[in-house]
Amino acid sequence: MNGVQVVDRRPRLRRAQLNWLLTALPAFPLVLLVLRLWYLSRQDLPTMLLLVQYISPLGMISALVITLIWAVPAVVLVLRTLGGLLLVSAPDPDDAARRSLLALTALRMPDWVVALAVGLAGFTWQMRMLPTLLMLVVAILGLTAVQRYPDGHRPLLVATLVVPIALGLLELLWVWPGIRMALSAGEAGTAILLGVPPLLGWLLTGPVPARAARLATHWPAVGAALVAPFVVGVVFLRAPVLPNSAVEIRDGDTPVQVVRGQLITVDDTATTMLRRGGEVVFIPNAQVLSKTLCPEPVRPQQSRITVRGWPVDQSALGWAAPTRPVTDVDPRCLGRPLNSG
Repeated sequence: MNGVQVVDRRPRLRRAQLNWLLTALPAFPLVLLVLRLWYLSRQDLPTMLLLVQYISPLGMISALVITLIWAVPAVVLVLRTLGGLLLVSAPDPDDAARRSLLALTALRMPDWVVALAVGLAGFTWQMRMLPTLLMLVVAILGLTAVQRYPDGHRPLLVATLVVPIALGLLELLWVWPGIRMALSAGEAGTAILLGVPPLLGWLLTGPVPARAARLATHWPAVGAALVAPFVVGVVFLRAPVLPNSAVEIRDGDTPVQVVRGQLITVDDTATTMLRRGGEVVFIPNAQVLSKTLCPEPVRPQQSRITVRGWPVDQSALGWAAPTRPVTDVDPRCLGRPLNSG
């Protein structure tokens, strides 16, 4: 009786899925940029084509990077954590890597990528999210130790239990004033984000039952993959890509008027502006008396809670970086001529 050779096609299918993912990934930022222009033009195709002609791609890419820089470390750290948890929970890690794209991604992710993601998240995530960052970091350290030193009982005990609990307690002591302030102010969500993640880091370092491993890792990853594009899109659609400006104009003997909007371009004959309602205005340069840039409206803080002086809704970069204070608002930005009196 002749033997039948069984060929496992799953690795080839996984590689094909990975190739499709890598091919489609660069198209996502392009789709975001097009949607941003479509949204800015109020769904008017001629206006959108005008914006495409004059808006610098570098400026839009810069706005995309500044607005969504927090999302990159979130993707990297969540994939590494869930994939590592799946690898240590499976009876055969090599078979899990062949069967699961999530496990394969975690297995092939270099340590320096994780380190860069942690540093970037530390600077760009809001303070209220830093306990979650620490939870992910201690989980990744513990999972990495289990993968690389499966026979070291004492080092694994330290990496998966002692270190996560000790760091979690230290962080809990540090954020305790913020937790008390959040509870007294009725902000339960902020209190949960500050107090719960430091207590959960050690739970993510150990294996889960093999039968529940895919359920505990794949479904959260699939849910995050489905929700993330919508969250990213909503955030970027509100990001400014044109400077807010105010232009004083006078046509003949008529009184001075102020046109407010977003400056598209200035050429030899006219100044082109996009008004708030999506109307494009071409102002002859002979009528222009003065121009000014208007600051972005200051967004009110969503929370008044602070942790040792650090507002919970600010990142380390936004809190420490120098800002230009706006003390006096130019009257032109309020719709009034500069010399109205």
